[in-house]
Amino acid sequence: MGMLACATTAAAQTDARVRELDSYAAQAVKDWRAPGLAIAVVKSGRVVFAKGYGVLELGKATAVDTQTLFAIGSTTKAMTATALAMLVDEGKVRFDDPVTKYLPSFQLSDPYVTREITVRDLLTHRAGLPNADFLWYGADTPSDEILRRMRMVRPAYSLRSGFIYQNIMYAVAGQVVAAASGMSWADFVRTRIFQPLGMRRTVASLAEASRASNVAAPHDIIDDTVRVIANAAVDPVASAGAVWSSVADMAKWTRFMLDSSRVDGKALVQRRTFLELVRPQVMVPEPEFYPTAQLTRPHWQTYGLGWFQQDYNGRKVDYHTGSIDGMVAIVGLLLDEGLGVYVLSNLDHAEVRHALMLKTFDLFTGAPARDWSSELRKLYGDRQAQAIAAQRRNEQQRIIGTKPSLALAQYAGTYADSLYGTREVTFENGVLRLRYSSRSAATLEHWQYDTFRARWDNRWRGSQLATFTIGADGRPSRLDMGGASYRRVPETQARAAGAP
Repeated sequence: MGMLACATTAAAQTDARVRELDSYAAQAVKDWRAPGLAIAVVKSGRVVFAKGYGVLELGKATAVDTQTLFAIGSTTKAMTATALAMLVDEGKVRFDDPVTKYLPSFQLSDPYVTREITVRDLLTHRAGLPNADFLWYGADTPSDEILRRMRMVRPAYSLRSGFIYQNIMYAVAGQVVAAASGMSWADFVRTRIFQPLGMRRTVASLAEASRASNVAAPHDIIDDTVRVIANAAVDPVASAGAVWSSVADMAKWTRFMLDSSRVDGKALVQRRTFLELVRPQVMVPEPEFYPTAQLTRPHWQTYGLGWFQQDYNGRKVDYHTGSIDGMVAIVGLLLDEGLGVYVLSNLDHAEVRHALMLKTFDLFTGAPARDWSSELRKLYGDRQAQAIAAQRRNEQQRIIGTKPSLALAQYAGTYADSLYGTREVTFENGVLRLRYSSRSAATLEHWQYDTFRARWDNRWRGSQLATFTIGADGRPSRLDMGGASYRRVPETQARAAGAP
């Protein structure tokens, strides 16, 4: 067979796969109730498929296209790791240098860990720390204060002996980029990654995205109805997940990664350094890995520098999701096949992203066909049913017929903790209100005794129990909520601090 005939056959095979993926994606978007979605597939250095489905916002007609901006969430992490790789090539950073070499004021609760923790540890979720997202998610705490408070966070395990996903250490990694390069993390990724790759529709923060056009709105399912919700800002820990982009731009990023970080033949990262990014660095235990492993059944699960990793049908997969209120993303790479896929959607935790990644892998590697969308809908549907059942069991444990110890107005006051911050409880129009931050508040409904259920105004965040402790003086002395214990601040101190 001649070269032209071979090329024609290959093109026809690609076209057939693209048609099948297009049809499959269109149906999956409907099945998962996603308002909008965009997907791009890169194979052998070419974007072989890129398309948008659905709308920017439910109830409005503007369609998603390949230029629509979505929050890419934690798929930002690979960009932060790549930024550090560039600085490694320049001799300005070493992965195994201590963090304090670049950030002398950096401090954790354990002096040994403070001294020994390295840049590599920041990127591999093995720093011995719990998750600690409470320091930034839905809060008003500025970036510098978030990092300062990390010295009060107790370790969850010994340094490098485990794995707990940790966004704030990626924020520290962004600070290392700034210290070593002399420019902010946002400026660095903009000038050293976005611009060389031609990613003109990519920005480094929600603040920038809010000024752009053709931007998807976030959605969640509330009371079994898909509803528009508010965006959550990741800007305080930007280098962990604040980037917004289009699938057309992320196809450029995917192609860049598949080509060992080269663009137009020019390596932006030396190959040996690139290989370090995708080299397995730490084993990931099952509870910290994706539930999809129950279906893909990998033999091993690891994390590189900004990449989850597993085997699938005898091939190594480097991939990562991004999840923030009402937005999801996934990028998946089969480096040995020159195959990559990127998916963005505007429905909270819509696992159609995993289905489309796996369907793409199957189609372009000739694997047996599986209906990943149906299989994953059952998997996640069963998990949701289990969560609802657990919630009902908790409801059944509630002690009915009890009353608060005090009149509701007496619970009002300022409650504070040096790590978790300040919470205001007020009595307004006959009900108790809890102010968590400028963007987050809840109504406190009596649950039992001196425990109340906080129903968040942002309903997609659900509810939490909050328990008051009554002191010897007959007044509330403490508020326990979400694992935190807040001490009541005397009124004179609260007034001096400017609290209401």
